[in-house]
Amino acid sequence: MLHFDDIAFGPIYSRRLGSSLGVNLLPSKGKLCNFDCVYCECGWNKDGAQDRRFPTYAEVAAALEQKIAACAAEGTPVDSITFSGNGEPTMHPDFPAVIDLILSLRDRYYPAAKVSVLSNATLVGKPEVAQALMKVDNPILKIDASSDELVQKINKPVGHYRLDEVVESLMQFKGRFILQTMFLKSPDFDTAAPEALEAWMNIVRQLSPREIMVYTIDRETPDKSLAKYTVEEMKAFVKPLLDEGFSIQIRG
Repeated sequence: MLHFDDIAFGPIYSRRLGSSLGVNLLPSKGKLCNFDCVYCECGWNKDGAQDRRFPTYAEVAAALEQKIAACAAEGTPVDSITFSGNGEPTMHPDFPAVIDLILSLRDRYYPAAKVSVLSNATLVGKPEVAQALMKVDNPILKIDASSDELVQKINKPVGHYRLDEVVESLMQFKGRFILQTMFLKSPDFDTAAPEALEAWMNIVRQLSPREIMVYTIDRETPDKSLAKYTVEEMKAFVKPLLDEGFSIQIRG
């Protein structure tokens, strides 16, 4: 399973974001997330429970400034500064302050770089989290499943989760975000089954995101029963939305 030991890592090549400098606000020796997705490249939550300490704001600030300054001094290209890491980044108690810091560092060292946050969107109902996400160039917010039943099978939320509440919270972005969706199937579910697919497309129409990223399994997954889709299959799934003018990236 993929794991991030450092607060700042890379840059690494991302199929979606180019040369991406990573930021991990989660425990360095564990995993901390309010989802436990069957496809998570970091493995199951239970396997990362040995470390549940968030790095402090001071630790984050020192690591980010050191890493970004070193990359700039070496002439290393950075297209994106991307929050991902060992779990859900918006869970960090100082997430809004860290976003303000990274925007300042970006403007100083890499003014052309985009700041991206990969989030499962569970905490966008918190005003301070939503406001922080609205400041970045690419708030990339996940909806993998079109019903609460599918969410339970795919994302396995830890604690309270209702899809309609998340969709309602995302409405405040007025389309100024990127929607990310994983297409996959297993013996227990299929995110592209006709009823599920139509319900997902209706959510897309309701939210009208500026861009949609659809993708499938690319790395080792904790659930070994999962199957991926081809790019051609995913193009067929989203063709009605493409015909309606939505901007969609499709990645195999």
